[in-house]
Amino acid sequence: MPRDILVFYGSYRRDRQGIKLARWIVDALAARGDNAELIDAKVIDLPILDRRFSDYAPGEAPPAMAELAERIAAADGFVFVTGEYNGGLQPGLKNLTDHFLPEYAWRPAAIASYSAGPFAGIKSATAWRGTLAVLGMVVTSTGLSLARIGGAFDAEGKPAGEDGGRLEKAFPRFADDLAWWIDAASAQRAKQVTPF
Repeated sequence: MPRDILVFYGSYRRDRQGIKLARWIVDALAARGDNAELIDAKVIDLPILDRRFSDYAPGEAPPAMAELAERIAAADGFVFVTGEYNGGLQPGLKNLTDHFLPEYAWRPAAIASYSAGPFAGIKSATAWRGTLAVLGMVVTSTGLSLARIGGAFDAEGKPAGEDGGRLEKAFPRFADDLAWWIDAASAQRAKQVTPF
């Protein structure tokens, strides 16, 4: 059966480069037979965190937040596509993520990081591992890291050059690891009554 995977992306910058990676991951997961959907923080446009979805009484949360909560709770797993901002977390993605908590429970997450330079967003990926674990997700051991993102895709959004080639080579293992954990977590969640 196809897995339902949400691909989260959080840059608000005018000339966003990471959106190319996020869109490519959505397409690459779909090509493997899964249902993948891009969740773009800039498009969803939730306010700076004041109240989480679970803090609202039923029916009182803003519609965009309520709709996304349903999509997260129905998903089998997640991919977080993150750039590295001054060696840390991308603020737009962190804000989007923090609006929810029990909706993530017992679902796996994979991290795809990128940067304009040679280090591929590794510091951000490392920071996200702990954050996602605290939110109740199992973080897969196989990350996906893309250096020099500005030249890693062609005009049609396909991987290009040496860095794009590395991305294509690394993706199957990344996706296989996520798929294994999704299948394992789905089987275990079926046995549970309520998360946490």
